[in-house]
Amino acid sequence: MDSIALSIPSPSLAVFAQGVALSFGLIVAIGAQNAFVLRQGLRREHVGWIVAFCAAADALLIGAGVLGMAQALGERPALARWLAFAGAAFLAVYGWRALQRARHDQRLEATEARGGVSRRAALAQAAAFTLLNPHVYLDTVLLVGSIGAQQAATLRIWFVAGASAASLCWFGMLGFGARWLAPWFARPVAWRVLDAIIGVTMFVLSGLLMRQAIAGV
Repeated sequence: MDSIALSIPSPSLAVFAQGVALSFGLIVAIGAQNAFVLRQGLRREHVGWIVAFCAAADALLIGAGVLGMAQALGERPALARWLAFAGAAFLAVYGWRALQRARHDQRLEATEARGGVSRRAALAQAAAFTLLNPHVYLDTVLLVGSIGAQQAATLRIWFVAGASAASLCWFGMLGFGARWLAPWFARPVAWRVLDAIIGVTMFVLSGLLMRQAIAGV
């Protein structure tokens, strides 16, 4: 019998998957932006524009964060290691909080607004929900940026691509799958399962980042 060769993921694929997991874990939460995208999806109003804007904004912030942090840390290896330790600690705390949320009932419901809005008004609301939230910058520019900057220069683009792909998939699911997903997101058990998965994922990423930081000491 011929032996079966096991394919080993290339470094670029592994870094892409790490970007997907990190971005997905941070973006899946009950918040104003997700509720807005879900509401627009339920109303089937400017959905494509809203999804494209939210995903593009995330991609730009993530890319700027990774490139900016990489440049800032390029000549400061000690600072890079300490940021890796800090990122690992943050992910561990985030994972613990997600597991705590999994113990309680939560739901995401989109409230219906009366009357339609113009495309410009809808995009303005999307911009406000996206860019006026300080946590967006902490997550995309600082946290994701500092973790992505730890990657080799040739692999950073794969990390950004993975994180951006997760954002696009999530907003696309919310917007275009709203009528199917809305009843599911309104059930607390769905968010318990999601938070449990996110919690475990964040702990795994924290361990990988911690190992990387220790190896660099």
